[in-house]
Amino acid sequence: MCGIIGYIGERDVRDVLVTGLRRLEYRGYDSAGLVVGNGQAFAHHRKVGRVADLDGEVPHTLAGWGGIAHTRWATHGGVTEPNAHPHLDATNRIALAHNGIIENMGPLKARLLKAGIEFRSETDTEVLVHLISCAYRGVAGFGTDTKGDAVGSVRSALSHARGTWGIAVAFLDEPDTLVAARNGSPLVVGLDDDEKEIFLASDPQVLTPYTRSVVFLEDGEVALLSRTGVEISRLNDGQKSATNAVTLDTVWGEGEKGDFPHFMLKEIHEQSEAIGRCLRGRIVRESGTAKLGGFELDPTSLLGITRVGLVGCGTAYFACRVGAELIEQLARVPTTAELASEFRHRNAVIDPGALYLAVSQSGETADTLGAVKEIQLKAGRVMGVVNVVGSTIARSCAKGVYIHSGPEMAVASTKAFSSMVTALSIFALMLGRTRNLSPSEGTRFADELLKVPARVDEYLKRNPGPIDELASWVVKSKMTVFLGRGFSAPVASEGALKLMEVAYVPSIAYPSGEMKHGPIALLEEGSPVIVVAPDDSVKDKTLSNLQECRARGARIALVHTEGDEEAAELADLSIPVPRTASWFSPLVTVLPLQLLAYKAGLLLGRDIDRPRNLAKSVTVE
Repeated sequence: MCGIIGYIGERDVRDVLVTGLRRLEYRGYDSAGLVVGNGQAFAHHRKVGRVADLDGEVPHTLAGWGGIAHTRWATHGGVTEPNAHPHLDATNRIALAHNGIIENMGPLKARLLKAGIEFRSETDTEVLVHLISCAYRGVAGFGTDTKGDAVGSVRSALSHARGTWGIAVAFLDEPDTLVAARNGSPLVVGLDDDEKEIFLASDPQVLTPYTRSVVFLEDGEVALLSRTGVEISRLNDGQKSATNAVTLDTVWGEGEKGDFPHFMLKEIHEQSEAIGRCLRGRIVRESGTAKLGGFELDPTSLLGITRVGLVGCGTAYFACRVGAELIEQLARVPTTAELASEFRHRNAVIDPGALYLAVSQSGETADTLGAVKEIQLKAGRVMGVVNVVGSTIARSCAKGVYIHSGPEMAVASTKAFSSMVTALSIFALMLGRTRNLSPSEGTRFADELLKVPARVDEYLKRNPGPIDELASWVVKSKMTVFLGRGFSAPVASEGALKLMEVAYVPSIAYPSGEMKHGPIALLEEGSPVIVVAPDDSVKDKTLSNLQECRARGARIALVHTEGDEEAAELADLSIPVPRTASWFSPLVTVLPLQLLAYKAGLLLGRDIDRPRNLAKSVTVE
């Protein structure tokens, strides 16, 4: 869960690396560092804290043929300068940045210590740079046949490693050259049309200011990067791999805050546009159906699906819960939503007639990728629902759909939730129309779905309700409770997650009918309870549970459908949202909960876009 940027070329190397780190900071922000090669020595700078802290220490006159940089989210070793990347070998002539975990660090380190290598950090990464150095220098017992061979020394070192890695290696004795390798941690190479420069990064959006032509490295590949391009080969046997470049969509260039003070607020306000992008070209209103071309499922294939399994983590899991209810209601196909982190380890029974969807914003979530591999190992059919083009899950599944949210830079996900729910809604319509859903019912569903972007925009552009007052409640409380039923139960869970992520306020979420089965014991006089109750088939039941909380002295904030005055009168704070079809209520009821997390974070002085201990792409277990 770290960010890597590498560059070779004539630009200001310092500027490319620091700018890249700023765009990668959502992947990790405990510390940052860079290395620039100038032919004589590596300029090596590291700093605990944010990229801005590193930027303040690195000389602006720093020049060289290229370099590598890294922003860290600590796994092995504390948050200290010696543990920050890049790491240097014992000769200070090889530098390495690493994303991932080396699981057999212990025995490898013992072997290096026995050979007289002195370690400068607590990290597992330092093991790799010393192994590469020993192989490159031809140290006896570490690969004398790779002496002076940059790619060969990396291949030799990694043959002894067990775990995950995305690495960038710079050799002082190999100017205008970088070596990259991946196994479980993403790396993408950016190509210049006239081949005068080359880029390397953990995320494609980092490269969009410079190029849109990229090559995604696959697991088990090593790449030699130079001004003449990229040569890719397999780690295990050295066989050459195809260099298949793809062109990034222009939306991936939109990773700036603009006039907004934080990325999170900007991305909340981008949800109308993001939902519209996800819908564009996918609704076939004339026949009351939809199409997701990336699934490559014709009506016969859709009809053959016996059940649907949705897997995801965090916000993606809550989107899966919404999707599962939609699919069951519209298509009457048994559907489950499961946490990928549990699915991959419970020896799940895979139904050969099922379709599994792996849902992930980054497309790199390690637990979700593990679930994909488990499904595939058991001959199951799995497709991706992801945001990042060319991501590992997208490539591993081969088939799937992109949700088209565009870059989501804040660690706390907002617009991706809406786009995931939208994509699953489209799929529910496709599946439903092959079964019991009539053309007129399908058209009604499609029409209501097409209205959602305007409803979202309407809410965000008007007075959103007493969010500031509600934020003042929750920041003074020991705990906040979120309740909802049906489609609103996962929305309540998403609201609690956002409040914990952004404001660090302890929060729990329950289906409202479960409140009386234990959690109600937590309520005290003045406890804030946030109830999500749009005007749907379970509203009255939810309001009954609201009354149970109110009778115990709780203060009630109610998210309800605009114009529902009877419901509003039951709350201490009324937060109306635009009326939508009940199927799509999560896309509007989630909005005030996102704004609540943002406002509460501001009141408490939190780092809104970079919450403590969290990273955007969870690429480790």
